[in-house]
Amino acid sequence: MILLSSFLHLRPRRCGPLAGLGRGPGPAAGSRRALRVLVDMDGVLADFEGGFLKKFRARYPDKPYIALEDRRGFWVSEQYGRLGPELSEKAISIWESKNFFIELDPLPGAVEAVKQMANLADTDVFICTSPIKNYRYCPYEKYAWVEKHFGPEFLEQIVLTRDKTVVSADLLIDDRPDITGAELNPSWEHVLFTACHNKHLQLKPPSRRLQSWTDDWKAILDSKRLPPGRAT
Repeated sequence: MILLSSFLHLRPRRCGPLAGLGRGPGPAAGSRRALRVLVDMDGVLADFEGGFLKKFRARYPDKPYIALEDRRGFWVSEQYGRLGPELSEKAISIWESKNFFIELDPLPGAVEAVKQMANLADTDVFICTSPIKNYRYCPYEKYAWVEKHFGPEFLEQIVLTRDKTVVSADLLIDDRPDITGAELNPSWEHVLFTACHNKHLQLKPPSRRLQSWTDDWKAILDSKRLPPGRAT
């Protein structure tokens, strides 16, 4: 586990077949430093919305639900609370339950794309995810999910934090539109990953979207790379 003390200046690990998770002893003088990419987990790698809706309907078959095409706003519990005062707590009970996170399906193309990303030259990739406050199951299951779908080598690339603004990187790919925290000016550019709850939002330039993992994510990474001789 990467502890809080190491969040601010993440160091790439060099292990296993995903050697792209950190190549060599670091850039030589005048060479290009590695691009650091943070990838959110729920809603970007794992199908949180689809998994939630499936389990909500199974547990509460007689209660109203919100179809994915009607989802609006990042917080599921807030929209359900507007349907009925008791539905907010019922929604929360779904993702606080055992096996919710470990049983989420990967989003189409997510695992393949991030493995490719991790093996690119001069690229360090970390899965940066926020655990829920009721932590009985969530942190363990997030680690287990990554090991299941990415292999044990990727366990060194997990960052659990409630505040992503304090993590240093070049890019953050995340489905949450508004990411705030202690750092008012995070080092990363936030690329909004399209999800059912944010697809209706109109972004103002220079904000960017990644529509899905079939979109040209490599072009976004390349746009952030410094040319040789301008490493910082």
